[in-house]
Amino acid sequence: MSVSEKTIDLLGIGNAILDVLAYTEDSFLESWEMRKGDMALIDEARAEAIYNELGQTKEVSGGSVANSVAGLAMLGGTAAFIGRVKDDQFGKLYQHDLRSVGVQYDMAPLKEGLPTGCSYILVTPDGERTMNTYLGAGSEIYPDDIDEALVAQSKVVFGEGYQWSGDHNIAAMEKAFALAKKHNTKVAFSLSAVFCVELYREQFKALLDGTIDILFANDAEIQALYPDMAWEDLVDHLQGKAEIIALTRGEHGSLIITKDARLPIAPQPVSKVTDATGAGDLYAAGFLYGYTRGLPLARCGELGSLCAAQIIQQLGARSLEPLDRLVA
Repeated sequence: MSVSEKTIDLLGIGNAILDVLAYTEDSFLESWEMRKGDMALIDEARAEAIYNELGQTKEVSGGSVANSVAGLAMLGGTAAFIGRVKDDQFGKLYQHDLRSVGVQYDMAPLKEGLPTGCSYILVTPDGERTMNTYLGAGSEIYPDDIDEALVAQSKVVFGEGYQWSGDHNIAAMEKAFALAKKHNTKVAFSLSAVFCVELYREQFKALLDGTIDILFANDAEIQALYPDMAWEDLVDHLQGKAEIIALTRGEHGSLIITKDARLPIAPQPVSKVTDATGAGDLYAAGFLYGYTRGLPLARCGELGSLCAAQIIQQLGARSLEPLDRLVA
């Protein structure tokens, strides 16, 4: 199938996670020995203990790739998602939220077993977010859940480093990527978090050597992938590793690296950083929206920055304002 015949811009495969957001002080993180700004996987007991010590919370459907898929749909693109929830209260809320923004989400919920996953996102006064994630049903993605017809209909398949949490999840992602190559579908991938890179560094390097077409990472994640390289040497090394490598750099904007070019993208002005949750996810949404429309890479990066700037001025990673006005 040619790209022009494909009906889905972006197929995301990732953890279906309900975000539980709360404002906290740095001292709360310290008391729980949390690494500020990072994401840690936790078990059900720790999840319950953290929740019991939180004040007022806000619940919003989340998950890294799911946020990107939702963002692309809100921009006006076509999107689908593969991710597991349970048929419980949180799972029903999650399904409704994703479908309400126009995402095709047909994966059947679990009737028994693990509950819908939750991520406790603690936002400190500087707007930085620290995530503690209980995957729950979100970890129950298997190779049989990967629909070949859905992959074939998609221009881009987007996976996340967070899926490297179990052999069955990894096998599912590998199947999806293999089917993407078979059906002329681009493979996009997010390194997700420093701890993911530290645990699976060699596997992620192998993916970058021939599987990944579009890589998303922030400064800390890409430097964790190549911890012995200085920044300039690292950029030199990355050039030509994939069709596109998009590095988000916070207040410094982003850097798009191709075989033949390095394109610095300026950050968009922000009046106040309320919550950094989802900045990278929404950058990917804007970038991939432009990419699937064949826009110049500089414009793709600009759209990514616009979406990221929008999301960090609110609480949560699903935009409360229409995103399609950003591409008008």
